[in-house]
Amino acid sequence: MKYIALLRGINVAGKNKVSMKDLKNCFHKAGFPDAITYINSGNVIFSSEEKDTIKLVEKCKEIMHKEFGFPINLALIDVITLQDALDVVPPWWGNDPDSKHDAMFVIHPATAEEKIEEVGQIKPEYEKLFVYKEIIFWSAPLKTYSRTRWSKIVGTKAYQSLTIRNANTAKKLLELASALK
Repeated sequence: MKYIALLRGINVAGKNKVSMKDLKNCFHKAGFPDAITYINSGNVIFSSEEKDTIKLVEKCKEIMHKEFGFPINLALIDVITLQDALDVVPPWWGNDPDSKHDAMFVIHPATAEEKIEEVGQIKPEYEKLFVYKEIIFWSAPLKTYSRTRWSKIVGTKAYQSLTIRNANTAKKLLELASALK
């Protein structure tokens, strides 16, 4: 099975620095020889025979902590789930260049339902939300972005168990993962 590990909180404001070359090598040494990385926010695409994603997340966290010396949290998604999500996401997500489009990946054991409850209902005049399993797709026009509820989550409890990628990154990760042999 092909997976994408979406790391949270690395290379932000000069903290928790991890080079993508070192990250890739860390995964190679841990038994994932086909692992590749994409951009500096910490995205690792790899294959594994392991079907238990909780075990796989724990292994990833363990190898990274050992390699880099600090804990790194992550969301793990298989390529089929990401493909299915992007196949059904509404057309408003990821297409308007005058809007911000994010995919918020919920970090286990949290759930999308819990995150939505913590943040509260969207302000429909300013933002749109769609949930597929443990991915929250969100869009808001740039000109009214600051009026949205979801733009204010940084520093909240809800934010601690999310890792966010923009639409272009989410789509590129699927493309790269699909091409992985």
